[in-house]
Amino acid sequence: MTAPRGAGPAPAGAPNALGEVLDLLAGDPLEVCPRLLGAVLRAQDSEGAVAVRLTEVEAYRGEEDPGSHAFRGRTARNATMFEAAGAVYVYFTYGMHHCANIVCGPEGLSRAVLLRAGEVTAGADLARRRRPAARADRDLARGPARLCRALGLTRDDDGVRLGERGARLSLALPDAPVADSLIRTGPRTGVAGPGGGAAFPWRFWIDGEPTVSPYRAAAPRRRRAR
Repeated sequence: MTAPRGAGPAPAGAPNALGEVLDLLAGDPLEVCPRLLGAVLRAQDSEGAVAVRLTEVEAYRGEEDPGSHAFRGRTARNATMFEAAGAVYVYFTYGMHHCANIVCGPEGLSRAVLLRAGEVTAGADLARRRRPAARADRDLARGPARLCRALGLTRDDDGVRLGERGARLSLALPDAPVADSLIRTGPRTGVAGPGGGAAFPWRFWIDGEPTVSPYRAAAPRRRRAR
């Protein structure tokens, strides 16, 4: 679905002051991730609005991170990752799924937070129409591809900036950060090779949340027989 670029600004009072959001996103993704837990991402389009409270996220650190799309530099696919904090990077994977990231840090640094899972807090009927295979409401945005589908995000949204005039995406930070005692960390899901495993415990989630996706280690690649 194509995002309506002229949909107007987000409703007054929905997101925190844009400056507060951008101040947070200007930091390192390892510091941003726990602060994004409990935040609400809202997407508005011609079908309506869906809001998702984030319960699981992952940090990616560009050229320092073998698991990052930007590890080997800028490409046409990952160019949005090199923009300044507040840009939304949406990519297409496995020929069928979209996944969304929020870019962090200054322009050129290629830092980002992958939005892995969340709870649909508004627009559940629309999210169910987009995700008819979901067996329960907890599954509507339980995983990065499901989250994108519930929100209606596609590559058309790649490069949109949170909160800018005319953008259909807005981010509301929680009134109070999630308590440290409820935040868990572990290896990123599905990241193989030197960027995976216990050396990169860069997945963050809220303990006890039913919308958190199940952890799956990356399957080792098999070499083709010659």
